[in-house]
Amino acid sequence: MHNIKTMNKKKELKAIILSTMDDNKVILIRIIVGLIFLSEGIQKFLFPDLLGPGRFEKIGFTDPAFWAYFTAAFEIICGLMILTGFVTRIAVIPLFIIMVTAFISTKWPLLRDKGFWVMAHEYRTDFAMTLLLIYLFFSGGGSHSLDSKFFKPVNSI
Repeated sequence: MHNIKTMNKKKELKAIILSTMDDNKVILIRIIVGLIFLSEGIQKFLFPDLLGPGRFEKIGFTDPAFWAYFTAAFEIICGLMILTGFVTRIAVIPLFIIMVTAFISTKWPLLRDKGFWVMAHEYRTDFAMTLLLIYLFFSGGGSHSLDSKFFKPVNSI
C-alpha cells in the first residue's frame, strides 16, 4: 500500500514538472529567452576577452576560464531547450541560477558603490530575463512546445 502511494506521488510530481499550460502565446517568451541565452552562450566563446574568461576574471571569479565556459555551455544547452520547449521548467533552473549569480557578482556591488539608479539602468535586461524565466517556470513550454507533444497540457497549473 505504501509503495502505491509513493508511486502515485512520484507520478503526480513528474506530471507537475513536465506538464505545460495550454497557452499558444508562451512561444513568444520562449523565443525571447531562448535566443538571448543561446546568443550570450555562443558569444562567450566568440569573444573570450570581452564576454568569456576575460569578463569572469574582471568580475573576480577564480578559474575564470572554467566558469565562463561552464556558464556558456548551460546558456547554449538550456537556451536551445527553452527554444524548443523541451522540459522547459527544468531548463529554466540553471539559467535562473546564472541570473542570480550575475546579480550578486555584478549588480549588487554596483548598487552598493554607485546607487540605485545606476544599478537599475544596468540591471534592466537581467531583471526582465529573470522575470521571464520565472514565468516559464510556472507556465511550462506552452502549447507549441515539445513538452505539449510528450506530456498532456493543462489549462492552468
